[in-house]
Amino acid sequence: MSAPKVRRRRHRIVIPVLLSALVITTTLVTHAIDQPDQTDVGFLSPLATGDDGGSRLAASLAGRGVEVRRETDTLAALRATRSGPATLFVPAPELLHPQTLDHLDLLPGHTRLVLVDPSRRVLAAAGLPLRPAGRRWAAQAVAPHLTGPCALPEVTGATAAVARQRYAPTGAPGSADFCYSAGLARLPGPAESVVVVGASDPFRNGRIGEWDNELFATGLLATTGRVLWLDLDGPEPAPPTPSATPAAPPPEPDDEPDDDQDDLVAGDSTETTPGQPSGGNASGSGEPGREQSANPIWSAFPPWFWALLAQLALAALLIAVARARRFGPPIPEPLPVTVPAAEAVFGRARLYQRAKARGSTAEVLRAAAKARLGRRLHLPADGGDVAAAVAAETGAHPDTVRELLDGSTPDTDHELLKLAGDLDRAARAPKPSADRPPPRSQGDLR
Repeated sequence: MSAPKVRRRRHRIVIPVLLSALVITTTLVTHAIDQPDQTDVGFLSPLATGDDGGSRLAASLAGRGVEVRRETDTLAALRATRSGPATLFVPAPELLHPQTLDHLDLLPGHTRLVLVDPSRRVLAAAGLPLRPAGRRWAAQAVAPHLTGPCALPEVTGATAAVARQRYAPTGAPGSADFCYSAGLARLPGPAESVVVVGASDPFRNGRIGEWDNELFATGLLATTGRVLWLDLDGPEPAPPTPSATPAAPPPEPDDEPDDDQDDLVAGDSTETTPGQPSGGNASGSGEPGREQSANPIWSAFPPWFWALLAQLALAALLIAVARARRFGPPIPEPLPVTVPAAEAVFGRARLYQRAKARGSTAEVLRAAAKARLGRRLHLPADGGDVAAAVAAETGAHPDTVRELLDGSTPDTDHELLKLAGDLDRAARAPKPSADRPPPRSQGDLR
């Protein structure tokens, strides 16, 4: 008699691998959704009050007496730098047109240019001797003096979350000064200086209150006393050619900016009245390009709340899937209602077939055949050697009958059907001999 084959439980390997892949995918997707993008509406806008906006930074600068002027056109911002010392703050350099980037080297000598997380394309188009040298999963809060003295005294006392994108020089040694573990680079040039910051966290509303981010951001932008905040609604179109549009004359030193249209009022950018959703129009200025039409319920809770809710829902789904299917052989259970015998047999057979329980099915068929043979041959209650009794009555070989009644497990459904037919014929064939005494009952034993 051959040993039954051991079924391979592939699910014991497949299910943990699938669960691990699902957890990793969920983590990556959640992280990608949680990270802000420079192309998002309201990203680091001085009018946006959401987590990715810059209204808190604008209010902090205004509280220190710094003039904050919002510009929505790059050429207008470049012309505004000629009227006096200023800091040109570009929070989304990815939106600048390559031709506009060429004009950044024409800034006056009293202008500081601050670029937030510029890519390799932006650095190359602007002609800056820098290259990305490694990017972290998230911004790291570091001190400015980890790799040497920092050339920016206005931020030397601030530990800020700057080190996400690190930079390295591409020019001669000493052409750039690095702080915050190479997460901030200062490039002396035609302008007062060009400062490249490797993360947007210190400037965003949702992160400005952590560590010394607010001290870092305000110290970096408040050195000139005037901030030209370039707030673009989307990718900038190509600048007009000189032949198509005459160049505007530079403003006279006596010209003053229009306070009613361009200056940012600190009280309007930071305070929100009760009942005003933070996900709506952040400024109330009516500009369609900066309206945040998202559902207010999304901004009512922090991003980690939605990520946690999604993970809890996923865990509940996995628990439901795990408990919905029990692996293992079928177990006998009492029927809750009385059903016809044919339907009960058919339903139980379908359960065996779905579970691929050929071994259990063969054992049930053989046990039923032995019981029928015992009754037909008047064997004792303990059964005895049924195979020997059947062989003696039918004249078949004992090994053949024993293989039929106690043989190996069928490997296929076809073999199981053949076994069922053979057992049925064997149970109908033998008849009790005339000289075999019937079994004595318990009354006879008395």
